[in-house]
Amino acid sequence: MDITVHDHARATARAHSNIALIKYWGKRDETLNIPAVGSISVTLDALSTTTTVTFDATAGEGGRAADDEFWLNGVLTESTRVLGVLDLVREQAGLTSPAVVTSTNDFPTGAGLASSASGFAALALASSAAAGLILNARELSVLARRGSGSAARSIFGGYVALHSGTQKDGLDAFAEPVLNASDWPLSVVVAITTHDAKTVSSTHGMAGSRATSPFYPAWVDSAEDDLTAMRAAITTRDFCQLGELAEHSCMKLHALMLTSRPALIYWNAGTIAAMHTVRMLRETGIAVYFTIDAGPQVKALCAPEDAAAVAHALAATPGVNETRTSSLGRGAHLVEA
Repeated sequence: MDITVHDHARATARAHSNIALIKYWGKRDETLNIPAVGSISVTLDALSTTTTVTFDATAGEGGRAADDEFWLNGVLTESTRVLGVLDLVREQAGLTSPAVVTSTNDFPTGAGLASSASGFAALALASSAAAGLILNARELSVLARRGSGSAARSIFGGYVALHSGTQKDGLDAFAEPVLNASDWPLSVVVAITTHDAKTVSSTHGMAGSRATSPFYPAWVDSAEDDLTAMRAAITTRDFCQLGELAEHSCMKLHALMLTSRPALIYWNAGTIAAMHTVRMLRETGIAVYFTIDAGPQVKALCAPEDAAAVAHALAATPGVNETRTSSLGRGAHLVEA
């Protein structure tokens, strides 16, 4: 499809962060950003990214920027991954115009709260819409994955699965819904232990684990069983099974990181304390389980009626700076600029 942009073509999209219940770590193909294993996540209503993309056919005239610009939280930022997604969109749409991208997160960026997931999902939708492309959900998921593996899941709301696929071109590595948020409400209490960005990105961490951890082959080999068990827990609405599987996948992930060379230690003192708080709450009879991505933040999974008690306990935990309570969110969507 050939698109001619006579002046400005603009679109704004919003997407929500997601938290993996069954984790993915490692890539089958780094160039195409294809995950080595599948994953299952929940999309969070309380954490979102809003992104506006403008393709400007008058770039270079009257002092207008002649190159792509990416503004993140008000700061001009360099990102080869953002430029890569824009190039994919331009190639498919037959565009040559540079783009200005403005993106804002309403939660800490690069701190282990999956800001890249919401960010690249919003970018995929906004850029394709601004370019005049009409992509279905699967195509959007594949496009978002090229920027960030977890972004493929943030195209959808509720409970979502990402397939690792088998094709070399990665077109079968896409996400799809497992269950709507309204069909099984769940709360996630996020315990934020620091607002600082992590020093080792997930991309670099994954490459290191794949190359150096002796546990990496077992991680890949056991993934399918974990995914099958989690799908069964979601289908039968078995929260205790879901929670136990999520904690187990989390601890396997961090064991993989700890056995990498050099070891990846994303946790801080607040992380450990929050994990113990969740276990203590379970001993008192509250069904709550934790999960932690590549970062120091703890996410506590619980029933909506228990969220207030869980948030209160985590807020009182040493090292926890703040908590945010989220329900399950919707998928990426276009909004007014």
